[in-house]
Amino acid sequence: MANTIILDNLLTLTEAAIAPAEDVLSAAKDKVRTLVSVDGRVSGAAIEAQQTAAHGLAWLATYVEALRQMQAWATRLTTDGQFGEVEQLIHQIAFGEYLNQIAGGIPMNQGEVLRLSDMGLGWDALSGFQCVEVQALMAKGNSQDARTRLVQLMQERNAEITVGATGLDEELEMIREQFRRYALDKVEPFSHDWHLKDELIPMEVINELAEMGVFGLTIPEEHGGLGLSKASMVVVSEELSRGYIGVGSLGTRSEIAAELILCGGTDEQKANWLPKIASAEILPTAVFTEPNTGSDLGALRTRAVKDGDDYRVTGNKTWITHAARTHVMTLLARTDPDSKDHRGLSMFLAEKTPGTDEAPFPTDGMSGGEIEVLGYRGMKEYELGFDNFHVKGANLLGGEEGKGFKQLMETFESARIQTAARAIGVAQSALDVAMQYAVDRKQFGKSLIEFPRVSGKLAMMAVEIMVARQLTYFSAWEKDHGHRCDLEAGMAKLLGARVAWAAADNGLQIHGGNGFATEYKISRILCDARILNIFEGAAEIQAQVIARRLLG
Repeated sequence: MANTIILDNLLTLTEAAIAPAEDVLSAAKDKVRTLVSVDGRVSGAAIEAQQTAAHGLAWLATYVEALRQMQAWATRLTTDGQFGEVEQLIHQIAFGEYLNQIAGGIPMNQGEVLRLSDMGLGWDALSGFQCVEVQALMAKGNSQDARTRLVQLMQERNAEITVGATGLDEELEMIREQFRRYALDKVEPFSHDWHLKDELIPMEVINELAEMGVFGLTIPEEHGGLGLSKASMVVVSEELSRGYIGVGSLGTRSEIAAELILCGGTDEQKANWLPKIASAEILPTAVFTEPNTGSDLGALRTRAVKDGDDYRVTGNKTWITHAARTHVMTLLARTDPDSKDHRGLSMFLAEKTPGTDEAPFPTDGMSGGEIEVLGYRGMKEYELGFDNFHVKGANLLGGEEGKGFKQLMETFESARIQTAARAIGVAQSALDVAMQYAVDRKQFGKSLIEFPRVSGKLAMMAVEIMVARQLTYFSAWEKDHGHRCDLEAGMAKLLGARVAWAAADNGLQIHGGNGFATEYKISRILCDARILNIFEGAAEIQAQVIARRLLG
């Protein structure tokens, strides 16, 4: 194996590169903290005024954590004898590219590149990057030879489920294989047609996923679920989303509802609702967002007024996924009319009658209309209106008013981990179709994949998918071990969403003009990928949250 492709002593080089990256992050934290502090305390208003610096810090911290997790992945594989040529190429390309971006500019998106100077740092912050290890990785890690060789190996191993060993245990890989087979058989052949016709995912698929335990995956066994780990949820979401993001997202609402009930529900609510959610006897939907609030949930205006022992809800909600055919809404409403922030909000398990195509919202006091969307169509999006809508008093989550926002915050770790997993699946789907097209499509007498800039795109897709995957697995591991992981989950979601969009965009570019035709799957994947940077916390909100945690 030529040293021009895989660097000698690779793990030694990458291990030595982490400390200099951490030093840059430490210096950036100090500088940004100074920028956003007033009278010695970090100020929310100052963070908003210095958003580029604060959000840049979030991206820098995400990159450093990603490098740490890639090193941990490589070390585990080495111990297990799985650190082969594919894995070594992925590892060195990832380090070579991300170190160069830390030094020269991190793309927060296509039009915003974070420079060290944006955080108040000069070139002296990169003094640690002058060591031979970092210089070797930056100069030779992400070379054209390395990218070309990686894609050659990807072609040889096209029967493998993932590009490179994931580092997960045998049980989780068995789960992956089971859901990959299901997606190939029951999802991929039909997903593009569902998208083009803007159809709901068939109930047959939902029933089959229920039999496979998808909706009760992480619900404890005593409540009718499988009691599996968040890591298993990540693997299942990843592979189903690789088939179609709509199918991979079916379990999201069940995950959110179950987490809300597990963390904040009474014993009676747990006993009543969790087994029904786990079996898919009932399908839940999340009803939080309002037309004029977006991410500012503390400003919600929908109100729930006491009516004897029960409540009457009045107000408007929007961007409610899978609303028509569901049985129960996790509904956030204001129970304290005098409150102006999150402290007056309460969470309800609001029951409704599932609708039909002819009558999507038959329940008294409730109306709705479909929002036409570019992608993510399999469950449909709706605007909802409530007018004295009846909710049982027994369905106030936890039996106590004013706890709704806190209860919702407790679900964000799991929701963002799951969204990161969906992003990985969408990115992998883009890689799958782009690589097949690059092999099949002939131009100038040879396959597209033989052109270096085409193979280079495919290589970078594979590399960044693995980076995002390891960051997501780490956040799930932290959650499974009872550690606070809102920071790690936020980083996984932030990076995963960008990786998915880049993969879809580059996949379409490889298709050329055909990619712009709706008959090609990549056109759908591009539309589906775009939402990942918006829902469950837009990229800017996600970066803001990460920055506040880093500086707090």
